[in-house]
Amino acid sequence: MCRWFAYISPQEPCLLSDVLIDPANAISKQCSEHYLPQLLPHGEEHDLDDSSDELMKMRNSLLNMDGLGVAWYTKAAENYVKGVEGQRPALYKSQSPPISDFNFRNLCSNTETQCLFAHIRATSGSVVTQVNSHPFVFGRHVFMHNGAISTFSNVRRDMTDLLSFDAYCNVLGSTDSEHAAALYMTNLTNHGAKDTWEKEYPVTEMLSAINKTIVQIMELQQKQLGDKATPNSLNFCATDGHKMVATRFRNHATQQPPSLYWSEFAGRTLNQKFPGNPDGVNKVNETATKSTDEKIGKHTIIASEPTTMDDGEWHLIKANCALTVDEYGTEKEVPLEYDAKFNAVDPKFG
Repeated sequence: MCRWFAYISPQEPCLLSDVLIDPANAISKQCSEHYLPQLLPHGEEHDLDDSSDELMKMRNSLLNMDGLGVAWYTKAAENYVKGVEGQRPALYKSQSPPISDFNFRNLCSNTETQCLFAHIRATSGSVVTQVNSHPFVFGRHVFMHNGAISTFSNVRRDMTDLLSFDAYCNVLGSTDSEHAAALYMTNLTNHGAKDTWEKEYPVTEMLSAINKTIVQIMELQQKQLGDKATPNSLNFCATDGHKMVATRFRNHATQQPPSLYWSEFAGRTLNQKFPGNPDGVNKVNETATKSTDEKIGKHTIIASEPTTMDDGEWHLIKANCALTVDEYGTEKEVPLEYDAKFNAVDPKFG
């Protein structure tokens, strides 16, 4: 399945190459290699085949080679464009995998930001093209997804009927994920027009909108398919540059959703200015310019896989829960609200 990485901080920027390229398990390396503590066995004596979870093995056997995208927030437009205040997302998309994208690597080596989304794609059926790569931008808001809306073709038309006019017009590709993004923005803005995409909303409203989006998808599936509906994997993430909401969700009674972790510490290990090395606690960072006593600013990372090899720096988000990060950088994990009647049966894995 896809992989994504998100970074947000009220005060501490990150260098894109520090978090996306240089670590041994950076997202740019996750096209084929995976590190999933608490979910899959790992270490020299283990590999993917040692897992007893057949669904987990299937997800992590796929190659994430169907495109990449990066959105990072910058205040550049504020200095030139009338009426623009604060940071706005810049966007880079490619249908190439990150390991062979020269422009991506060059961009990362000299770009810093306090809010970042990165995504590598494994298509669930739609065409491989730039517009189908995540993330998806709606004004100051950005959205990405790991997983799939099951039997999307059966509910796609009904989903578009729920969208505001401007959100519908902003869907440029054919993916289930972009339609989910448009539905989220419709819910967040209460069917608002394009100008409402420039506003910020409380993190509680962002959470409510993303929860509503998940429930609406399941309602449409039950309406169209009844008992034949199958489970969705909906690891969504949305931000306005100052706040962030992420979900780890699968509507099945026992199956795990796709992996999703968060950390309030790993940004220091990833930042080359500070002592520490993301590839192991015994490895030395010879480029550090800060002392061991100096502290890094408050920050949060949410990612499909840990990007440092210190398991103690990472928390696995519980199944069917959301993580919110407010404008002060305060994290809170909360259960998503939905009726258990929407739990579906997986015809392949039970």
